Amino acid sequence: MLLVYSHKPSSRFSYIADFILKSLCGFEINYTNNQEEFISYNGAKLSYNEASIQSEINITPHTLLFEKGIKQQNISLSTWLEIPILFKNSNAKIPFDVFSASFFLMSRYEEYLPHITDNHNRFEADNSLAFQNNFLHLPVINMWAAELKKIILAKYPDLKHTENTYQYISTIDIDNAWAYKNKDAMRTGGAFLKALAKGNFNDIKERALTLIGKNKDPYDTYDYLLSLQEKYKLNMIYFFLLGNYGVNDKNISANNSKFQSLIKHLGDYAETGIHPSFGSNENAQQVRIEVSRLANITHRSVTKSRQHFLKLHLPETYKNIISCGIQEDYTMGFASKAGFRASVCSPFKWYDLDAEEETSLTVYPFCVMDGTLKTYMNLNQEQAIKQCTELINQIKKVNGMCITLWHNETLSNWRDWQDWQYVYEEVVKLAAN
Repeated sequence: MLLVYSHKPSSRFSYIADFILKSLCGFEINYTNNQEEFISYNGAKLSYNEASIQSEINITPHTLLFEKGIKQQNISLSTWLEIPILFKNSNAKIPFDVFSASFFLMSRYEEYLPHITDNHNRFEADNSLAFQNNFLHLPVINMWAAELKKIILAKYPDLKHTENTYQYISTIDIDNAWAYKNKDAMRTGGAFLKALAKGNFNDIKERALTLIGKNKDPYDTYDYLLSLQEKYKLNMIYFFLLGNYGVNDKNISANNSKFQSLIKHLGDYAETGIHPSFGSNENAQQVRIEVSRLANITHRSVTKSRQHFLKLHLPETYKNIISCGIQEDYTMGFASKAGFRASVCSPFKWYDLDAEEETSLTVYPFCVMDGTLKTYMNLNQEQAIKQCTELINQIKKVNGMCITLWHNETLSNWRDWQDWQYVYEEVVKLAAN
């Protein structure tokens, strides 16, 4: 047992120390604010204190974990063992406050501060501390924890601990289940007229041949996905968009029997989750409706979610989905840049900075999305594979969890996504082994 001392209680400190020392390092820990109890303890000890008390492992604290509320923080970057660090101090052994640094990044503290948003009102990757200081591609919290664990075990070699193992989850967002099929007469007729007005006769022909059953729908990549799942023994999750039709929500109606059959079919082989619509982002009641739609189709409780367009506003988005019974969220990642939005590649409980408490919601951060690679970063297939390989290798080094985000339509090898099915399989092949 590792005894951890701090001079006063703090919900922020106990939250992040639990994550670093228990979840990432694998130690059993106990806390005390009583210095005499700490001094008399004969086992492994760590103090979060201005100075070492009794030659134990010591981490010099910044003020962040003993503060309340949100205020601008003075952040300066340095390095330790060639890893970027923040909240540097003069401690020789561990020269920064690893707990405050981890809390700042993982709580997404900077996203509560005034910031510039993109055209979808999202926090921009370019404005993140990690991107601006060139460590977005590194799961630095996992890296810090690994080095801290080495230091603790070097001093207390008999301290019992567990080791994490690398895991991979392939997640698929289904924003538009079919390109042509199973859409109502108004949408289908409107699409024909639009193509005719543009003189796009190839689209008219392709749509017609698909609707009469001569061609397979381009977005119908589900047999391929199931075959890869079997081939590589994948852990997969499908997120379904079941919102009302809108400018940014254009999936098939939740009442469509073919769509319901598809959801049930995929649910027989993998986990399913809700993909809360763009239009529901600030409307908990609409999220509740969409969760209910999926539950009624699958006859299962819905506990997993990922926001459509990755629209994540803290703390409102997370508070809304918690109120709808969601227990796991997979939105934590950037649309415009690959990497680690929260600087971590392991699941963690969301800490609500407004309420100053750990919540019931587990956040599963993803590292890369198909659209990020092609549309935002403008990478070709080989460059995309290289980018994914570097991220996956970083995760494997720290025995983290690799989560990728792909879409059914980007696996179609159709139009702009020609040859991108190959990219997905190469990524899966590497990530699954």
